[in-house]
Amino acid sequence: MKIKLGICVHSPDRTSLNFALSIHSAKIRENVHLLELPDSIAYPPFINSHDHLIGNWVPRAGENNPYPTTDIWVEEMKNSPSFQERNKVWFNDGTFELTHGNAPLLAKLGVYKNIFSGCAIVQDHGPNQKDEYYDMFPVNVIRDYRQCHSLSLGNWWGGGTAVEEWQKTEGRIPFILHLAEGTDEAAKAAFSKLEQLNLLQPNILIIHGIAMNEYAIARCAEIGASICCCPESNMFLIGKTIDIDSCLKKGVNLVLGTDSTMSGSTNLLTEIRQFKHYHPWINSSYILSMITRNAVKALMLPVRLAEISNSAADLVITSRKHPDPFENLLYLEMEDIKLLLHDGTPIYGDRELLDVFEINPDDYFFFQTENSTKFVIGQPQKITARIDEILGYHKQFPYLPF
Repeated sequence: MKIKLGICVHSPDRTSLNFALSIHSAKIRENVHLLELPDSIAYPPFINSHDHLIGNWVPRAGENNPYPTTDIWVEEMKNSPSFQERNKVWFNDGTFELTHGNAPLLAKLGVYKNIFSGCAIVQDHGPNQKDEYYDMFPVNVIRDYRQCHSLSLGNWWGGGTAVEEWQKTEGRIPFILHLAEGTDEAAKAAFSKLEQLNLLQPNILIIHGIAMNEYAIARCAEIGASICCCPESNMFLIGKTIDIDSCLKKGVNLVLGTDSTMSGSTNLLTEIRQFKHYHPWINSSYILSMITRNAVKALMLPVRLAEISNSAADLVITSRKHPDPFENLLYLEMEDIKLLLHDGTPIYGDRELLDVFEINPDDYFFFQTENSTKFVIGQPQKITARIDEILGYHKQFPYLPF
């Protein structure tokens, strides 16, 4: 079914406001025909192009930053108090089978981090999992990809070599790899090694790329490769990001990711603000592209997910906190998400909007924020209660609004 939505709509390709939008969902109640949402803006669902779902623990790990390379931080992280506390909930036995033990508990926690920031699509960079892992989430955690942790550390967390993993893509799905994540000589040489291995391909998504020079960035643009910047993680760990000006000048496909909270920011809304803080000259309209259109290209997703059509089954509706819909992104907090719709299903938003849909209330959790009552699909409070039970004390996560 469809209902007309009276709202201000914006996407990277749509400059016309007050667009006559219809919500498409099999769950809409029969007697609902028009929904008026004043002071609201609709966007395509946000896409987090780089996260580590089981790593969204707090506080950050590592005390010796900035590091010349994150290879050092990876080892330091494993011995940090934060990582050791996380391991009380799920201790990895070395297999990285994330359907085992309490790993699903942490992965679902990471998914809620994304849901509460308007993300309906997330790339979880880690070893490829069984379908049942991706099936347990209420949003799209990308399953069609191959990966390698990095060229310097190899696939220490599981999987084949970088070359073996890329070959499995057959060029049809993304190949995702941390690269040049540092300032030392090894990081600077990483891109040359990538070329020597013939891994600079159109379907590669390079994560971070901090040490890549103008030549390397130009080659990525030439071949059609994508690069993911995680500014808060990059600044915390290394003290700099990739050369954003060169990326824009050369026309590389640049996307935005959060990394995990072990090194990165609270969520994608925070990351948007931090990217603008570190690069204030970048137009906010481009930032929206980084979390919609550019991300769709990098992750090889259907183009419709980066657009708002006359019949939308995927969108995020937010408060209007700034007259300009692009600048509005910089002011959004978790509470400002009025409705996150994924594949026609209401995922998160204001409690009163859930009345538009024919749903089972038992499928949702309801909670009070400072100014409104919210709903979210699933039972995240049971996840946090189980974590508290395991730890023996209450653990607070800044990306949960309850």
